[in-house]
Amino acid sequence: MNISNPFKNIPMMGDKIEYEPLTITFIVDEYLDNYQSLHDWMTGIGFPSNRGEFSTFRDVTSNTPAVGSTQPVDLVGKSTADLAMYSDAFLMILSNKNNPILNVNFQNVFPTSLSGLSFTQGATDVEYMTADVEFQYQIYKFESV
Repeated sequence: MNISNPFKNIPMMGDKIEYEPLTITFIVDEYLDNYQSLHDWMTGIGFPSNRGEFSTFRDVTSNTPAVGSTQPVDLVGKSTADLAMYSDAFLMILSNKNNPILNVNFQNVFPTSLSGLSFTQGATDVEYMTADVEFQYQIYKFESV
């Protein structure tokens, strides 16, 4: 937040927090199951072809049916496991000896970007296919182990 001034905008503490997106690079498994799962999640919440994809996602893929009403929920700082579009994410930070030292809990996560896959037949050694996924989230908290 900036306060206007004839000479210079003065930065001030604000009442809103903005986080950078969570970006993860992952190894795509042999049958592309993890990649397809993320793709289906994004398609389900975005319905790029038709609105029926959204209700199909809610009825078939998620744990929340599209029919009926959902009670209003205050989402700030609360887990919303009953809403299919969100998930909670857990990141464990390891020491140099692979011992857990810190947990990072992301709440109300949803994917916003998924990279393409690079297919090649010219590899002379085993090269694992990787992809990048970007998530938005509401808040995260650090927890000691």
